Amino acid sequence: MEIELKPASKFERKIFYKEEWDVKDVPDFITDSLTSREFGFDHYGQGPNDRYKTFPDALRLKRFMKVKQPFAAYCSVAYYDKPEKRQGWNKSELVFDVDAKDIPIRTCDCDEGQVCDKCLNQAKEIVLMIKDVLNDDLGLRDINMVYSGRGYHVRVLDDSVTDSSSDMRGQIVQYVIGAKMPEFLNDMGYTNLQHFIIHYGYPNNFTKWSKYTLLHLTKDSKLDNVNKKLLNDVLKNRHLLKEDQWGLFRANIGPIRYKKVIEAVARVNMNITDTKVSIDLKRILRLPSTLHSKVSMKSTLIKNIETFDPFDDAVPKFVYERKD
Repeated sequence: MEIELKPASKFERKIFYKEEWDVKDVPDFITDSLTSREFGFDHYGQGPNDRYKTFPDALRLKRFMKVKQPFAAYCSVAYYDKPEKRQGWNKSELVFDVDAKDIPIRTCDCDEGQVCDKCLNQAKEIVLMIKDVLNDDLGLRDINMVYSGRGYHVRVLDDSVTDSSSDMRGQIVQYVIGAKMPEFLNDMGYTNLQHFIIHYGYPNNFTKWSKYTLLHLTKDSKLDNVNKKLLNDVLKNRHLLKEDQWGLFRANIGPIRYKKVIEAVARVNMNITDTKVSIDLKRILRLPSTLHSKVSMKSTLIKNIETFDPFDDAVPKFVYERKD
């Protein structure tokens, strides 16, 4: 059965929260800190304007959801002493938000603002790369992967980053998605030389992301300060990158033009994830287990990202019962 990503009706939301949603499906990392988090709700599809909600226990949250059947439900990445006032900030998860509709170089034919299985798979590839960098380069381990409904959230809870400032988070994001060689590594105590492997003047991580972006370009791709002739030359020579022949690739398009391309790629990489979400210490995110009503998909905590398929693992039962 082909899954159509269309909005859920009010009746379908009612069915979902009455028959399918279970408060036990809310992840432990949220229920264990329930009383420290702010909750927000969108009841009419116009954005989360019912905010500053708090719940003393999971039972109260369950009752609220069963009665209100919201269009969308959110909770804060921040932990507060007084979440009902967003006061007494203690720490915040570090979040990477990859929305399939906002990937800067998409490989699908979706209309703007739409998603399909192809761009959702591309979003999954990206979060797998992000997870690898967080694990291997930064040594972070308390990482939760969540399917948001139209993309993925990577939610990091390691103590070494949860109390970091917005500025520090911005630098971490720049490093993780290959937008810049940041200076923060020394400040965080990373002294191992493997973090500074250089390929023709660029760090290894930057090279990996640049390769990913360059291999996904099409003749219709738009890069700042890169004209059609230069783009065509990049497309003609990028087969060299599959074998990591960066030197030959650089020589074939010329060092000055190569620099222009790489600078443009860095700007593209910066838009792979929504940086505003990562640096916002008081951001609210879609609550895992709840319904993304715009596409009729469940926001789902992922147990195994390698095998996860949203069209198998995040489709509400009511979708299969639709008559049209």
